[in-house]
Amino acid sequence: MIADGNPIRPTVDLDAPGVRHGHLRLPWSRNESAWGNLMIPFCVAVGEKPGPTVLVTGGNHGDEYEGPLAALALARELHADAMAGRVIILPFLNFAAVKAGTRVSPVDGVNMNRCFPGARNGSQTEKVADYVMRALSPLADLALDFHSGGRTLDFLPFAASHVLEDKALEARCAAAAAAFNAPYTMKMLELDPAGLLDTALEEAGVALVTTELRGGGTATAESVAIARRGLRNVLVHAGVLDGEPERAPSRLLSMPSLDCYSFAGEAGMLEPCVDLGATVRAGDALALIWRLDRTGVAPETVTAKMDGVLAARHFPGLVQPGDTVGVVATSDRAPRDRP
Repeated sequence: MIADGNPIRPTVDLDAPGVRHGHLRLPWSRNESAWGNLMIPFCVAVGEKPGPTVLVTGGNHGDEYEGPLAALALARELHADAMAGRVIILPFLNFAAVKAGTRVSPVDGVNMNRCFPGARNGSQTEKVADYVMRALSPLADLALDFHSGGRTLDFLPFAASHVLEDKALEARCAAAAAAFNAPYTMKMLELDPAGLLDTALEEAGVALVTTELRGGGTATAESVAIARRGLRNVLVHAGVLDGEPERAPSRLLSMPSLDCYSFAGEAGMLEPCVDLGATVRAGDALALIWRLDRTGVAPETVTAKMDGVLAARHFPGLVQPGDTVGVVATSDRAPRDRP
């Protein structure tokens, strides 16, 4: 599958039955290799029975690991005779960033998840984004784009969908997020949706589930287990895999307005006042910011702007003006077993 004017070429057939492991070959001329290529690993599994196409992406940011680990495991577990439809797996969407362990690509300095729908004649990252949107998204009925907090954020582990103008599509997205069955299920409000893969896929009419599964620039046994279980659940929900989804209580959260976000006004050392999952009220202190240039100065107090649950927080010990310090989400206050 190719996109007109885009130089990326897959090394395996995306339509032939069976499970194939290959690469997206992206020409990359550089000092070390004048006629070289960036070889982006991917897997395509086409079942013996007809069914939907599910696009699975991890590594959109290179310092987020649950998605890539779940996708790599899935690529070894799928068998064509035990599935319907097709699964396209890109564990390392921003491959150069994954290899560097950074949020943005070291090749061109571009944040992949702010450059969609990409550009066929753009930078390396923009070309990958363009290929995803013009070659892969037209094939997809459902997409799962894995994220976590990377080096700078930590989240309650949740699967998420967005509020959309297309209410039928919003319902499909919400159903898939519920099927993922993370410990929390979020109706998410992005700080800036422009350029996100999520936004581009939703605008293309593709049902989309995204996640935030902890963070801190690492993975845990629990967060990877949530990712792997959720990925399988989504494939069962889509009809790609047979069987019953694994169920556990999931608490419903919502981000109703930008008042969810609390930002740092000063630079300094961050002292958390509450932990993730804590119940807070508007005006409660989320964190203190202590100045580094002198003693005897009162810290800045960063407060919640609304009642709810602390769903995300700044992870590093140092903070800069404008950094997100905390995100508060409203809650249904009781776990629910997903139907």
